[in-house]
Amino acid sequence: MKVLLIGSGGREHALAWKIAQSPMLEKLWCAPGNPGIAAHAECIGLDASDHAGVARFCTSNGIGLVVVGPEAPLVAGLADDLRAKGIAVFGASKEAAKLEGSKAYTKELCARMNIPTARWGRFDNSAGAKAYVEAQGAPIVVKADGLAAGKGVTVAETVEAACAAIDECFDGAFGAAGAEVVIEECMIGEEASFFCLSDGTTALPLTTAQDHKRVGDGDTGPNTGGMGAYSPAPVMTPALVERTMAEIIWPTVEGMAAAGAPFTGVLYAGLMITGEGPKLIEYNVRFGDPECQVLVMRMKDDLLPVLLATANGSLAGMTVDWHDDVALTVVMAAAGYPGTPKKGGIIRGLEVAGAGEDVVIFHAGTARGNGDIVANGGRVLDVTALGQTVSEARDRAYAAVEKIDWADGFCRTDIGWRAIERERN
Repeated sequence: MKVLLIGSGGREHALAWKIAQSPMLEKLWCAPGNPGIAAHAECIGLDASDHAGVARFCTSNGIGLVVVGPEAPLVAGLADDLRAKGIAVFGASKEAAKLEGSKAYTKELCARMNIPTARWGRFDNSAGAKAYVEAQGAPIVVKADGLAAGKGVTVAETVEAACAAIDECFDGAFGAAGAEVVIEECMIGEEASFFCLSDGTTALPLTTAQDHKRVGDGDTGPNTGGMGAYSPAPVMTPALVERTMAEIIWPTVEGMAAAGAPFTGVLYAGLMITGEGPKLIEYNVRFGDPECQVLVMRMKDDLLPVLLATANGSLAGMTVDWHDDVALTVVMAAAGYPGTPKKGGIIRGLEVAGAGEDVVIFHAGTARGNGDIVANGGRVLDVTALGQTVSEARDRAYAAVEKIDWADGFCRTDIGWRAIERERN
């Protein structure tokens, strides 16, 4: 089978790495890809926003499946336009992608389907939003309604901080994504990520992960797109997985179908495990980044058949097996991130770092410059390792980090800390 993968980040490198192992694969292209992806696929300068151009490429090259990595092309309707041309796509329709593209859309679904989530309000002006915050008090969560690359969320410890976050949204810090804000109660508990596939009628649970959103050690500093992750998440017991499927995932699949927008693709549920059980924080309609990196490291089975079954509506009866080992990834970011990252710095030592036992380095924001690998983004590398325990996977990942020579790079030093505390206790 010939496959086209859309995207250029660490998630797409992880998907390319796993898809390339499939006996089903005849040829893999990636648009636009990155230097790491180039080891597994032919990278091409195809513009994902040119839907007609993507369709022409697929038709002329006999593409059997398009795998859309990032959320933006899905929200823009790429999957719809390709399906209209008879091309199989792994990815949500434009309407279904509103689950990520609009936080208010998801909250309204939760209300219709009695899905447990935080109390919330939706506002298109700062005066109303601030009045709501003042009435509710702090801590409270302020979110840009639309896509903001993981950066449009503020957990405000004071009313003043919440009002400042509201001003940031309405002053244009997140562009059109901040034209409306969703304000939520600050739920208390432990966060976890849960992934499953849906073909519109069937839901196939995958596995769990836990990421680290804050930029600094000890979960300090501003939110980012993610500074590291590990899988599985110990907090997600089998009983909690069962409750998540019954109370959150299945009602979502049924509610989307009833709304005339059956969900096909991957449902990534960000959960808060509260004293009352799992509650939905928000949905993403694509694999997490960097959670995808740890998922593919643990997946025993061939990924391509389940992606294809998701796309063509034949998930019923399929299963996915997982290695018992823990996978953990450490994100190396460029100085200045999550603000303006320093680009162009030469990165050396990747081959040596990636030669360690059960270690894979996924490229997230790299480019080639004069024959060297250089930083070309905020989150640049995902140093990923397997281990029998979180501690072992952590030690292998950080040992690999130490072998990378990049003057402008930094990372958190405490990825996996919650799970390691559990192991010690």
